Amino acid sequence: MEVVFLGTGAGVPAKERNVTSIALQLLDERRATWLFDCGEATQHQILYTSIKPGKVEKVFITHLHGDHIFGLPGFLGSRSFQGGESLLTVYGPQGIKAFIDTSLTVSTTHIRYPLKVVEIEEGVVFEDDQFCVIAKELDHGIQSYGYRIVEKDLPGTLLVDKLSKEGIKPGPIYQKIKEGQTVVLEDGRMINGDEYIGPPKKGRIVTILGDTRYVQESIELAKNADLLIHEATFSSNEAELAHDYFHSTTTQAAEVARQAGVKNLILTHISSRYQGEDSQKLLEEAQQVFQHTYISKDFFRFDIKSSHTD
Repeated sequence: MEVVFLGTGAGVPAKERNVTSIALQLLDERRATWLFDCGEATQHQILYTSIKPGKVEKVFITHLHGDHIFGLPGFLGSRSFQGGESLLTVYGPQGIKAFIDTSLTVSTTHIRYPLKVVEIEEGVVFEDDQFCVIAKELDHGIQSYGYRIVEKDLPGTLLVDKLSKEGIKPGPIYQKIKEGQTVVLEDGRMINGDEYIGPPKKGRIVTILGDTRYVQESIELAKNADLLIHEATFSSNEAELAHDYFHSTTTQAAEVARQAGVKNLILTHISSRYQGEDSQKLLEEAQQVFQHTYISKDFFRFDIKSSHTD
């Protein structure tokens, strides 16, 4: 499970930062990628990564401001020409279907794969045997959502050392034991597979928020998350401006992380007014409140499994 930032700027593209898009790589978990927002030129940014458009399984839109959706029609169209054949589902606020339908119809763009658009409300917006995605509405002037992505607990590992000590040799029987079956060994012993499996592995939690003021809903969505991705459009000394424009500051994002008890915080959606060394100052502001803070840049990657960054 890895996050790749395709765009980290706010409002309009800048030389250092494209507008918002985040890819959640789930290649080991489900051989798929999920996109969160799709700002203008997202498909251009993808060209500089290993992401395959045909592997994008879901797109989650936080809100309908242009810097979060103007790249979507182009991406949807190009996916047809880049080997995309599998179902793609787009989740987003009310209005996302009209935006997609109008864009594709007026431009006579023909999609060669099944496309499903789901206009969401608060609550569980997706769930299967691996993941559950929960949405809550934030405070951004227009309808804006945050998403909590919960990986369900994974089965425990096979206790190979214990099997070896009891003289149970590797082979097809290991798979049956791993599945928790009761098996009969060659020497007549009967063993319960459940006794040779370690405890379940706790699933990971990632919270990705749309644009928002500082609100309690952000803390609820981020509770005990392994990673929180929070907008930080303004520096700490611009709190009044942030409030007026329905955004957050660096220290407000850090306060959400602190109160929610997350492991790591990544700041994104940085205003173009902060260039070059200013990014370091923004990071330092947040770290005074929450130490395990990083600031994103385009193509910044974060491995959630090992908390490794590069």
